[in-house]
Amino acid sequence: MIFLVLAADYPNLKGGLSLAYIRTRCVYYKEQGVEVEVLNFSADNNYEIDGIQVYSLSGYIEAAVNKKYDLILSHASNLRNHYRFLIKYGKNFSKIVFFYHGHEVLKTNKVYPKPYDFIKRSYLRDKVQDFYDDIKCMVWRRYIEKHYKKLYHIFVSNWMKNEFIRWVHPNSHCLANRSYIVYNSVGRLFEKEQYDCWKEKKYDFVTIRSMLDGSKYAIDIVNDIAKLNPQKKFLLVGKGSFFNYIQKADNLDWVDERISHQKMIELLNSAKCALMPTRTDAQGVMMCEMATFGMPLITSDIPVCHEVLDGWDGVAFISNENYKDCDFSVLYDGIKDVAEKKDVYFYSKVGKQELEILKGIVTV
Repeated sequence: MIFLVLAADYPNLKGGLSLAYIRTRCVYYKEQGVEVEVLNFSADNNYEIDGIQVYSLSGYIEAAVNKKYDLILSHASNLRNHYRFLIKYGKNFSKIVFFYHGHEVLKTNKVYPKPYDFIKRSYLRDKVQDFYDDIKCMVWRRYIEKHYKKLYHIFVSNWMKNEFIRWVHPNSHCLANRSYIVYNSVGRLFEKEQYDCWKEKKYDFVTIRSMLDGSKYAIDIVNDIAKLNPQKKFLLVGKGSFFNYIQKADNLDWVDERISHQKMIELLNSAKCALMPTRTDAQGVMMCEMATFGMPLITSDIPVCHEVLDGWDGVAFISNENYKDCDFSVLYDGIKDVAEKKDVYFYSKVGKQELEILKGIVTV
């Protein structure tokens, strides 16, 4: 059995880590005896990593264009790369699986919250984005409806599937018995390590984001909560210019870095509770990692957070509108002794489920 994975980018030999969640999947498939090759649209040359052949587009055309694959796995598909490739070479493939991770099938300005005021956005830019998103959704709808008999669809949450239907709205028969929900797994370190509740804590709450300036990450809410709780100590990790425009709470320490999973675990163990509000998310992998780690977690009372974390005793939910009325000491006291490690998002579970689905598609 052999899969070809289509990716806008992929980890490389120079230390690039883009779209590492695709690499995690490919390595698992290989470990389970499936041959995997990757077409990295951003690559200039072919290379090998983890024992997996990675092609540039020109390298694929030269070496593998006539090769037969059991499945094509297209991740976070875009028009410039994936669509053009499938239009040109799609006739070579009998079964194609689309993985939906987020913005690729959303109308950005309608789904994501309004940007912070300090983010420079022009009326024209918004209109261009709206126009592109209309075209994007229309093009994918037409492609899916035309080729639906050989297409299958994997979404990272029910929320993601519902948004896909909302904006792409293909005919219902296109998804009937052809769509699946498979959540992203957590990083392997969060499977192996466990939150140390006995270690002396420097902080009451910790928030970790790769970037701060997107309003969906709700750093304004974190900063407000810190200001409203001056007796508590907060840690915020992430890069951005947010505090160039917004006054930072005096009791909030900010680490202006993107950090590794190993460093993240170290910082999580320095705090009593994770504080991870969000306004929009396809799944929220990082908050799932913190919960899996066994750490008490406070996140937002929005549908996708409930979808992935309902039933976790160590998780509390706050309103993005009425958080100022919350007593965070009481919230923390309600979850601190019941947070526990769970294997719900271990790759041994998620990967097995995903691979079983893919093998089932091959044999249909």
